[in-house]
Amino acid sequence: MYVCSCFGITEAQVKQHAADGACTPRQIASACKAGTDCGSCVRRIQSILGRGACPRRELADQGRPVLTGLDEAA
Repeated sequence: MYVCSCFGITEAQVKQHAADGACTPRQIASACKAGTDCGSCVRRIQSILGRGACPRRELADQGRPVLTGLDEAA
């Protein structure tokens, strides 16, 4: 199912980016552009992300980089 019609981003893609460490709609936007055009999908992205545990949310809340180090894990 498409979440972002503007860029053709699916729910599965959003979930994969979340699994890769994107904890906020802004981080999802950075990863795949979803939510950066008309913005109508941002609430859907928020609901997919939910308020569950995110290992990088604390860093994001502090304004620190959260996606650094992913290359090291690969």
